[in-house]
Amino acid sequence: MATLGELEREVMDVLWASGDPLSAGDLRDRLNFSGKNKRQLAATTVLTVLSRLESKGFVSRDRGTRPHLYAAVTTRADHTADLMHEVLGSSPDREAALARFIGQVSPAEVETLRSLLGVDTSASK
Repeated sequence: MATLGELEREVMDVLWASGDPLSAGDLRDRLNFSGKNKRQLAATTVLTVLSRLESKGFVSRDRGTRPHLYAAVTTRADHTADLMHEVLGSSPDREAALARFIGQVSPAEVETLRSLLGVDTSASK
């Protein structure tokens, strides 16, 4: 899986938050308005980042519109799950990695995990 640089993550954050395709200009305006950047981004910078994200398979571009519109290919949750799976897959001891992860989650997250796994939690209460 391709990794994301800092500005690529910021662009993806805007696309994921939007839910709708955005033009490079709209993305630039939202990035500049968010105040996360120490400088004002140029349109060419945003277009370069979008081109890289498209080649990495993170965004799609609608070439049938002017200006072109860009959309996230997957959801933020899908991307996070892919990252978690990749990291877990790189561990020589998956069971130990999972045990360590589960040992560090909050009680509320434990309940969420149990629910997602279909574990009956009523008997433990």
